[in-house]
Amino acid sequence: MLTPEQFSQGAIWLAIGTVVFAVVTALAFLLKWGFRFRLVGATGFMGVLTVGFFGLSFQPLVRAVIPGALPYNTVFDSGSSQVVIAVPNAITETELEATLLQAASNLLKPSRIGGAGQATPTIRARAIVHQPGVSELVYVGQVTPGTDPADRSPVVEIYPSKLAKANQAAS
Repeated sequence: MLTPEQFSQGAIWLAIGTVVFAVVTALAFLLKWGFRFRLVGATGFMGVLTVGFFGLSFQPLVRAVIPGALPYNTVFDSGSSQVVIAVPNAITETELEATLLQAASNLLKPSRIGGAGQATPTIRARAIVHQPGVSELVYVGQVTPGTDPADRSPVVEIYPSKLAKANQAAS
């Protein structure tokens, strides 16, 4: 997978190519070449590629990997402040903490954090406890961004009683 630095380097080369295409297109119009309008399309397409690569150079596309974290599925995402992830029932407290930290690293981006007066972004972890005829969602923990502006490290909350209920259903 390409890194943001590689996208930045690609954007530079595409920008150079776009300028070259623009010069050739201008020359084609001055000399009234028959394919000058095709060059306009090619120049425009090069410009779109340049802007796309430039945009991809800002945000890393790689996901963080926290040691001890278990795989999770995002089951609900409001796009702003609420995210729910599904974790396995047989999860320990340390694995849950690592999984919540990994989810926070991957999902709590600056674009989620709104202005003043908006809700705090929250990622909640849930498991499903199956009983005869009924399945119950059990929220075993959550993570929110830190409140200190200087240190935005996530705040993890684990609900031990609900975690024990989920673990009991797993065994």
